[in-house]
Formats: sequence, C-alpha cells, structure tokens
Amino acid sequence: MVYFQLTPGRFLTVYIAQGVILAVFLYLAIRILLRDRKRLNIMFAGLYISPAIGVLINFIYAPLTDVSIVLLLNFFTNFGAIYAPIFVVVFDLILLKSEKIISTSKQLAILIAYGIVVLCMGIFLLIPGFGVTIGPPNWTPVWSFPIFVYVVLVLTCCATIPALYFSIKIYQKFEDEILKKKWKFFIYGFIALMTFMYLIFISNTLDNATFRLVLAGTGIILAILGGLLMYYGVGRQIEK
Repeated sequence: MVYFQLTPGRFLTVYIAQGVILAVFLYLAIRILLRDRKRLNIMFAGLYISPAIGVLINFIYAPLTDVSIVLLLNFFTNFGAIYAPIFVVVFDLILLKSEKIISTSKQLAILIAYGIVVLCMGIFLLIPGFGVTIGPPNWTPVWSFPIFVYVVLVLTCCATIPALYFSIKIYQKFEDEILKKKWKFFIYGFIALMTFMYLIFISNTLDNATFRLVLAGTGIILAILGGLLMYYGVGRQIEK
C-alpha cells in the first residue's frame, strides 16, 4: 500500500475538523441509544451515526494513493453523509403519524428506497468526466458538475424539503410554548447541518484550496452547532 505526505491543510480538514465532528456525533448517538433502543431513538441516532461512519472511512483513505481504492472509499464516505438526513424524515413521520401508522415495514421501505437512489450516484463514477476525480498532487476529491447536480437534487427533493416540511408540521401541532421553543432549536439545527453539507458539495465542485480551508473551520461550527441544537431540541426528551 502506497501512502503520501498529507499537506497541513488536508490534515487539518480531515483529521482535526472532521475528527472533532466525529467525536461529538458519536457521543450524542451513544447518549441516545444507551437510554432506549426504541425505533424513535434509533432513527434519531442514525442521523449522527451515518455521517460518523463516513468520516471514519475518510480517515482510512485520506493518506492512500491507490486511485481505485480511494474512489471506492470516497464513494462510501459521501454515501454516509448524503444518507443521514433520511433518518430525520422517518423520525419526523413517526412523531407526526405515530409508530402504528409508520410501521417497521414502511420505515424500511423509505430507508431502502432512498438508499437505492443515493447509490445510483455510483453510475456517474463509471462515466468519464461525470463523477469524482481524485489524484496527485493533493488527492482531494473533485466533483464534476453532473454528479453535483444529481446529489443536490436527490438530497433536496428526497430529504431536505420533506424533513423541513414535516418538522414545520410538527411545530404547528404543538400548543405548549416550551415544546415549540425547543422544536425551533431542532429545526435550526437541521438547517445548520444541511447548510454545512451543501457547502461541502460546493467546495468539492469548485476545488478551491482556500475555500476548503475556510470551510474546515466554519464546518466545525455548523456541524457541531447543528448536531447539538437538534439534540437539545428533541434528543434529551426521547432519552427519557
């Protein structure tokens, strides 16, 4: 296996910025799951676990130089991040409709269907100039415009908009002002996380070293703030 010397900017982005996010997300997921393993808890924890797995995979391939292996592992890293918001959609649906209406089979159907759609971005990797390019000298992923458009459309239409819509519907059902205030934190947190995600995709497409470095710093704030706000808004309650 061949390795290369990571640049300071690359090391900061991968192992420091993403490492902090990984630690916080795993901590929140563990807190939720240790308290209870009911479906509601599992769905909410999935929001944190899915991108955390992606970050761990990123740790593995960051210093590698085998293009085939790097592209494959980068694909699963992207999948972990893009897949995460669907857990919010299912979580919202369960809260809005109840576990009886959103049965386990319906839950799995939603998760599997979205997973298939996200996996289809792998088709772009098979078409020259349509997927992700990774290589020397920096070995950072560079997205083509077609895959950027596909991912943004899938994420926005299948996860971001539905999650925001259902979250707002839940907010409107609350009569208690304290619950409404806490649910606002949940919504704001989701917006912060999605903003971070879209900025990552834009960064990968623009392939600007300065933008990547700045995003490494602002990304920590957006991701951690978003994760904590969502947890404060609802996570502490479903632990009980």
